[in-house]
Amino acid sequence: MTGVSPPSLPRRPRPGPLAAVLMPAAMLGAALGVVPVAGAGAAAPAAHPVVAPAPGRVAVSAPEPTGTAPPTPTVSLSTPNTSPFPPGAPTNLTAGPVRSGSVTLTWTAARPGCCAVVGYDITYYQAFDDVIYSAAVGAVTTTTITNYLQPGRQYSFRVAARDSLGHRSASTDTLTVVTPVTDTGPDTTPPSAPQNLTVSEVTASTARLSWSPSTDDAGVLGYNVYRFDGWFSSTLVATVPGTTYTASLPPPTPLTNLYYVRARDAVGNVSIASNTVTLPTTSTPTPPPPSTCRVTYRNQSEWQGGFVATVTVQNTGSAPVDGWTVTFGFPGDQQVTSGWNATLGQTGPTVTARNVDWNRVLAPNSSATFGLQGRWSASDAPPTGFSLNGAVCAVG
Repeated sequence: MTGVSPPSLPRRPRPGPLAAVLMPAAMLGAALGVVPVAGAGAAAPAAHPVVAPAPGRVAVSAPEPTGTAPPTPTVSLSTPNTSPFPPGAPTNLTAGPVRSGSVTLTWTAARPGCCAVVGYDITYYQAFDDVIYSAAVGAVTTTTITNYLQPGRQYSFRVAARDSLGHRSASTDTLTVVTPVTDTGPDTTPPSAPQNLTVSEVTASTARLSWSPSTDDAGVLGYNVYRFDGWFSSTLVATVPGTTYTASLPPPTPLTNLYYVRARDAVGNVSIASNTVTLPTTSTPTPPPPSTCRVTYRNQSEWQGGFVATVTVQNTGSAPVDGWTVTFGFPGDQQVTSGWNATLGQTGPTVTARNVDWNRVLAPNSSATFGLQGRWSASDAPPTGFSLNGAVCAVG
């Protein structure tokens, strides 16, 4: 049975304390095949080398058995193989059959490194998700994964070998599959993945997505367009019958705005996702600067076919205005015929009033008033929007 463990934070192994092993001097000498000196001035037998005691240590001697030659020591040392060479990576990872709740994986066995390969570790994850699952199997070359698999989802798999000393190989190339929505229906084959998703015709508020068409054994019914936030959440934006979609630009966000497309067939099978593209966000409009002027329009007199009005412009800013032009538009059919304290001009409904010499400078909180006379026939409604040197003014 395949064991599956949920993802967890890796922990770095801490080294344990070194074990100190003490041996009596006689045992140490026997292990090394060393025989102490038999006596002062005596020649050491050829088979028994003489070892002088280190300074500060006492030489220990033992009597040799009478009438027998000292045995020739033999030492047989055996240490575990701690070679750093891991196994080679498994190859040729394939999937089949792929069902709505299971995927059978097959691969070519890894080449051993220093030691025998004893098993394989499988890691897999769902597309556009941040959870990684794992499973461990023995020294086999095929296994069926069932845990955490759901119908109509895209999964990616990798396999790595491990040997008897715990060395782990590099992983196989990633294998991506999509599970069908049913195992018994008339159509269990998902469409092919859309290709070459691109962005074009970007405006201030929209962008056009386009891609190459998918194929399917029973026919492609349409395409699902998704937005992925770059973390773990995908949102279905639209379902379209063709291979283009005009998307509204998303608002600014600290996350990403990745878009991808999946083909779908008549029974609901979806394809592997296309490549992803990024759409720009809508620009945040720059707020207009605070108004530094105020304009007041007064009808002094009005009669059928004519009027007289005064306009007062006030500098509400903190700096003087040296030279001013007031612009406004008549909402009716008024026509200016004359004026005073300003040079007046009119183009269509738009009236322009420029300062004269004696009121050219508007100090902070000071104002200038000019007058105009005109005619009308259908409406003498007062204007409602004014600007001073191109900046919008408050009305009052």
